[in-house]
Amino acid sequence: MSKRRGNGDGSFYQRGDGRWTGALSYTADDGRRRRHIVYGRTKTEVRDKVKAVRARLDAGAPVRDARATLGAVAERWIVTSLAASDRKATTRDNYATVARTHIVADPIGALPLDRLRPSDVEAMLARKRAAGLAASTRRTIYTVLRAVLDCAVRDGLVARNAAAAVKRPTADRREARYLSRDEVHRLLAAAAGDRLLPLFLLLLGTGLRRGEGLALRWSDVDLEGGHAQVRGTLSRVAAGLVVTEPKTERSRRAVPLPASVVAALRQHRARQVQERLRAGTAWVDTGLVFTTELGTPLDPRNALRSLTGAARRAGLSGVGLHTLRHTAASALIGSDVHMRVVQELLGHSSYAITADVYAHVAPAQQRDAAERLAAAYGW
Repeated sequence: MSKRRGNGDGSFYQRGDGRWTGALSYTADDGRRRRHIVYGRTKTEVRDKVKAVRARLDAGAPVRDARATLGAVAERWIVTSLAASDRKATTRDNYATVARTHIVADPIGALPLDRLRPSDVEAMLARKRAAGLAASTRRTIYTVLRAVLDCAVRDGLVARNAAAAVKRPTADRREARYLSRDEVHRLLAAAAGDRLLPLFLLLLGTGLRRGEGLALRWSDVDLEGGHAQVRGTLSRVAAGLVVTEPKTERSRRAVPLPASVVAALRQHRARQVQERLRAGTAWVDTGLVFTTELGTPLDPRNALRSLTGAARRAGLSGVGLHTLRHTAASALIGSDVHMRVVQELLGHSSYAITADVYAHVAPAQQRDAAERLAAAYGW
């Protein structure tokens, strides 16, 4: 015989087999009255379960977590929440690939949401580490998984985000690779005659990101005034090569062009005019500074191929397009240019990022400061 409890606490009764049953009535999101039934071996166990359900309802969470698999929810997240987000196209493509490769295809993807626990997330991250994935990749996987589960919580599929209880993987600290003055000269000598030499000079002379340099249009460049406006970045997405918004608001900036870079760009423009004449009607007028011989956007992979070829001929290893940006920043700091100015030239969103990434350049300046301090004391 059931005994009705007050204040919406539910009703309880013991069945013939000795087990207890609890029933809780509530108003669902559609306005209808619903009943939720729980079972247990003792009345106390059932009462605790009913209280837990009531707490979920009071918190706006679903009565029970959904039984859909994490993989299915991740696939839906890709085509709904991710697609509708204001993330850059390259980020959306990357997150979709990460979700399908490392969540949907992983054993964790087969788990129903109502059985997903923080320990399952930790086990997944441990598998990725054992597979040799870099810390930065594991951080991205965690970021994507947490975003998927955030949306599941928002949509009422689960009461809590299991990933939120797990510590985000820490990133490995690695010094940025940069070239010495001698290495720069060797690299440029080896790249002599390459049609992309002006691009290498631009990156070395300004510290622009690879995509920023490849997205430059002639309308952004003032060769007379010796400066350029950074307005976008060239990226590869599923649809192909596109120019998108800069990485951050600070990335949208004006950069001065050294005289040597201006001279190289003048020669490059004259060469591009000749390429346009040779291409005839096949020429695609994109207005970009760096293009293929038909005027279309230059694939970053082809630019990298040219650079690595020159680096190999120069006897250098580990050189990429981003190395040229690091080299420019390191040379600026090594020339006693204030870190704040370096931040502005590089388009970093904060001073802290510049100081952290290029901390390896600071010891020489710190030593100089120590010597100046000693001199001030007359030591």
